[in-house]
Amino acid sequence: MNNQSTYYKIFLALSVLLMVLTSCTTNDNFAGSEKTKVALREAGHQLLLRKLDSTSLVLPIKQIEHNIYSLSFEKPISLEPTHIVSTIDSSLSVINISKNYLVEVIQCVDDEVAYSYEMNIEEERTLIPCSGRNLPEACYIITVNFLDLAPPSGFRKRHTPLVFVFGVLCFLAFKYWKKKALQNNADKHTSKTLNSSENKSNYSEIGTYKFYPEEHKLVKSATEISLSKKECELLEIFVANPNQIIKREELTKQVWEDNGVFVGRSLDTYISKLRKILKDDDAIKITNVHGVGYKLEVK
Repeated sequence: MNNQSTYYKIFLALSVLLMVLTSCTTNDNFAGSEKTKVALREAGHQLLLRKLDSTSLVLPIKQIEHNIYSLSFEKPISLEPTHIVSTIDSSLSVINISKNYLVEVIQCVDDEVAYSYEMNIEEERTLIPCSGRNLPEACYIITVNFLDLAPPSGFRKRHTPLVFVFGVLCFLAFKYWKKKALQNNADKHTSKTLNSSENKSNYSEIGTYKFYPEEHKLVKSATEISLSKKECELLEIFVANPNQIIKREELTKQVWEDNGVFVGRSLDTYISKLRKILKDDDAIKITNVHGVGYKLEVK
């Protein structure tokens, strides 16, 4: 009875503290989204001014998802990719937000992506294609997808005491549950350890790389390369079908069907990322079969 009472008190304390932290996070996220909207609106005004247009309106910035925003204009506009990249980067640099984001310029008439690029805090992973090709005057929607949006640093400073208390309670709960588990499940721990060892050896070989899909990583010699969820899912499909053409429709269906919104050249963007990751091995490459799909060629 005493053990049950201790467990209940720890659980109640953790629940109350978690509710407090969640509430504060929600408020901070709201403040962050408003700052992001202001920054993107400023970027829109600067793009209009570059066209000597000081009268047209920037339409209200929309938050499509938690980390995706859209920017649009009252009238058709011609855009230069170099101006888009520099203007958005300049406007976002003044607020505390993710430096890793994907920008797509979508044509209103058919929802096709006219231009896209990815900014990354790691310069070698930044992708800015076709910067010299200007977009003709038309209706466009610019979406900005923050790839790893994190809570503002103010949250961490303001709630450090609460986080400390939360950590202490978690430690006490961990000690209690560990003692209980050792008493009731002595051989379950051994079984779990064996299963963990087997999972670590679960990999596929791609040229000189070892691919660990469950751990979202590639290993080459002593170098470990982390993969995003979609990079991992695409590579897993290619590895299961080496030297075979996989249609674009099949790739987008398997990777994006139940995982949010798929727009335009998202597939091509992630294929470009995989090519860059695998470029150090000449025995493997991902080739484009024009009008059909892609193929992982393994020599």
